[in-house]
Amino acid sequence: MNPKFIRNFSIIAHIDHGKSTLADRLLEVTGTIEKRKMQEQVLDSMELERERGITIKLTPVRMKWRIADGGNSATSQQAGGGTDYMLNLIDTPGHIDFSYEVSRALKAVEGSILLVDATQGVQAQTLTTLNMAREGGLVIVPVVSKIDSPLARTDEVVKELAELLLCEESEVIKVSGKTGEGVDHLLDEIIKRVPSPEDANNWQKELQKEAGATEFLKSRSLSERSGSVASSAGSDKTSVAPAFRSLIFDFQYSNHIGVIVYVRVISGSVKRHDKLNFKVAGREFEAIDVGIFKPDQTPVDSLNAGEIGYIVTGIKEPGIASVGDTIASVKDTLPPLPGYMTPRPVVWASVYPESQDELAMLRQALSRLRLSDSSITYEEEASGTLGKGYRCGFLGMLHLEIVTERLRREFNLNLVVTMPTITYEVVMKNGEKKTVYSPSLFPDENDVVAVHEPIVTMKIILPPEYLNGIMKSLYDHEAEIINTENFGDNRTLLTMLMPLRELMRNFFDEIKSISSGYASISYDITESRIADVVRMDVLVNDEQVPAFARVVSRRRAEQEAINTVDRLYDIMPRELFSYKIQSVALGRIISSRTISGKRKDAAGTLSGGDITRKMKLREKQKEGRARLKEHGAVIIPQDVFVKMMRSGE
Repeated sequence: MNPKFIRNFSIIAHIDHGKSTLADRLLEVTGTIEKRKMQEQVLDSMELERERGITIKLTPVRMKWRIADGGNSATSQQAGGGTDYMLNLIDTPGHIDFSYEVSRALKAVEGSILLVDATQGVQAQTLTTLNMAREGGLVIVPVVSKIDSPLARTDEVVKELAELLLCEESEVIKVSGKTGEGVDHLLDEIIKRVPSPEDANNWQKELQKEAGATEFLKSRSLSERSGSVASSAGSDKTSVAPAFRSLIFDFQYSNHIGVIVYVRVISGSVKRHDKLNFKVAGREFEAIDVGIFKPDQTPVDSLNAGEIGYIVTGIKEPGIASVGDTIASVKDTLPPLPGYMTPRPVVWASVYPESQDELAMLRQALSRLRLSDSSITYEEEASGTLGKGYRCGFLGMLHLEIVTERLRREFNLNLVVTMPTITYEVVMKNGEKKTVYSPSLFPDENDVVAVHEPIVTMKIILPPEYLNGIMKSLYDHEAEIINTENFGDNRTLLTMLMPLRELMRNFFDEIKSISSGYASISYDITESRIADVVRMDVLVNDEQVPAFARVVSRRRAEQEAINTVDRLYDIMPRELFSYKIQSVALGRIISSRTISGKRKDAAGTLSGGDITRKMKLREKQKEGRARLKEHGAVIIPQDVFVKMMRSGE
């Protein structure tokens, strides 16, 4: 298809603002999926996505929409006249932990629908995703959703969104993903407002003429990256066809056909059996198949400039395909396209198999999972208590929870997951500097001169009536408020600095609870500061458990120790003998509780006879319990580690 009839766009929004519901209606209205086959969250194919009602993975899909010249789209759909347009949609996650998925999607499109819930208005993550889209130079299409809700504040939210984008209120589109109201108009506006890949490249040609080819190749963005673009309708037909070049924005793994890469074609075209090359990895391969998403993978004859689709590589070795790499024809001599920034882990946790026999399976599972989630990082480590495992980096607490749950479900692994932590830069007394990822490796305070920790700049949007309750929580979490301003009608925007470690101390749930769910949060790591923290260890039956070790604020060390012991006391199983749970910090045992053993009267089955018979049996039982306590081990079930990780449960 001629690139001028292609529109590539994504949907970005705060979590739970109706992205998946709107995507469902777009697929239904365009006839991409028959109405009888429709289901909720049709693009959310993962079981966890459907259970939690959130989007975890970006999902591309191709639609077709017909629009009449000078007429309306609804008439042209029925009459069969007009011009057909190809619409490539990429649905994105809304939670801040999956912002890397959003950033990759935005690099593959020219426009974006900024979706805002009419019942909630602009939220903190709305501002974050909007900034990402603006930095990418995308055209923003403002849309207010859920206008059919009885709680909708449509006019207020339209005004709020118009002020945010500095546009006219008439430019904001009102839709209902539930009823389909306004979806036809939205499709028409996408075609009118979002530039085609061809139009997006026009200004690139002018830049190339002015700056010269060398500077042009250094400074280009996605719409500039091809080095050569598809010829427009009026171009010279005798010009040489540009070589195939495409950007990988995602991929998946199949046991049968290997790695399937999701690409945005920048220039040229590709078809089955073409000889291609991974520019960065330097690996050549033959395209087994090419296709598009409708939303299932559908083979096509070829993929052309401006289109979004997939290429089956047949490669089964890990480490070859990577997000941000360039797939090009073997004839292409240009350097790779500028890819994506490598995501920086925010939270670290160690993952161990319950049985060391499953270590190889865990290694394979992590490598396979990284094919579908490139933001995971991992490296092998060993613990004296838990054996060998992997220290993994995640983009947030929800990301950690999702990944560990996928490992359990998709690969049938029984895991031990340590308490999540962040990275600390520690200066030792001997002048050595250490980067500490695990609390169990945190040095004793007597050997430490200074500890540096990451600080986040956080934004919270909430109604002003909840400010008093929020302020107390912010003090408890060591937040430093740097700005307060009114945001829209009857809402306040707080900007503050806070230690990253405090985010993991149930901060999100606490703020949501205090604000009755009305507060929204976004954050970004911006600096590093000296921290007053200590290591807290947990002993179970006098044995240290590295999975429960934590780095806590010195001023909260005593309270954290008591809370940890009390929580373990409630969830740890009883054994045949009594054992202690203790928290150690600041060089002393701060909290201790004893879980009594299961009781069974050994003489309970005896009836009659001399009392000395019962006394002998009870004495023998007492000696056995003493031996068991001395040599017995407390087995900590897998669900205990999970419950300790979810501190808010």
